[in-house]
Amino acid sequence: MILRPAMFEEAPTLGAIHIQAMRTLAFLPQLHTVDEAITWMGHQVLLKDRVWVAEADGAIAGYIAFTEAWINQLYVDPGRQGQGAGNALLAHVLAAGSPKQLWTFQQNDRARRFYEARGFRAVEFTDGEGNEERTPDVRYLWEP
Repeated sequence: MILRPAMFEEAPTLGAIHIQAMRTLAFLPQLHTVDEAITWMGHQVLLKDRVWVAEADGAIAGYIAFTEAWINQLYVDPGRQGQGAGNALLAHVLAAGSPKQLWTFQQNDRARRFYEARGFRAVEFTDGEGNEERTPDVRYLWEP
């Protein structure tokens, strides 16, 4: 597994991974197309966040977008989940040693187990009114 900063020209691959991973969550409404996700990735995420990718066998397996205090995105290609990409990306970001927060959906049991196993703790639960999907979410905090 190779970790490296994402390149702007990888926005199509990252946008596609994002939508594919989101579509595995059957409880979520499908609000965006792949093309919309690609545009969002290239015009917002790659410009405002630090974005790293995990490569395996010459292909991008997943990505993480983060700031000093927040992990804004962590998505792994559904066909590559459980192979270490998510763990490697998260470990890379946490190695800096500064506290990090993130949001995930309350119904996303797999993500919640993943984060809790790595020391994140739930600190806030919402009814989803504040997110685009209008789906209950939970804010997690990690402190070194």
